Amino acid sequence: MEYLKRTDRKLVKKCHIFDLYEDTVVSPTGHEAKWDFLKHNGAAAIVPVTDDGKILMVHQYRNSIDGVSLEIPAGKKDTPDEPSYDCASRELEEETGYRCDHLEFLVHLVTAIAYCDEQIDIYVARDLKPSKQHLDEDEFLDLEAFDVETLKQMAFEGKLTDAKTVAAIMSYCQKYGK
Repeated sequence: MEYLKRTDRKLVKKCHIFDLYEDTVVSPTGHEAKWDFLKHNGAAAIVPVTDDGKILMVHQYRNSIDGVSLEIPAGKKDTPDEPSYDCASRELEEETGYRCDHLEFLVHLVTAIAYCDEQIDIYVARDLKPSKQHLDEDEFLDLEAFDVETLKQMAFEGKLTDAKTVAAIMSYCQKYGK
């Protein structure tokens, strides 16, 4: 089967979190189209599990929805080649004020495959040790622990809507029989 083929990519704008490109694609019939593409460094996220089995979540303002979203801790890589494990370790401590000695890989996601190449590796963190939050100066969030059943129910009710978070919680439940 033949598919579309990209024939050109032009940088439109360099942004803080991603770069915006205009791609030219050609169909097998020769039709040419322009598509938007967002280039992203990638990210990492963490399912932090407390000693009593709860999941630490962050309430964080998100401009795209002009409101607060409930999410697992996450953040973008500083550079495209930064190991996701290192990014996850940094973001765990930065956003939750906890660290751990070992992260376990859970799942790999491409978050918005139709127009963006952002890839997120999600890890599970256990045996959390108190440390200190290191929030970015434009980051304001609240930390709250939830039991897994509550998070699953929130996802099914449409109250937990962040895609990486829903995927992470459901993957965690499947892998660990929760």
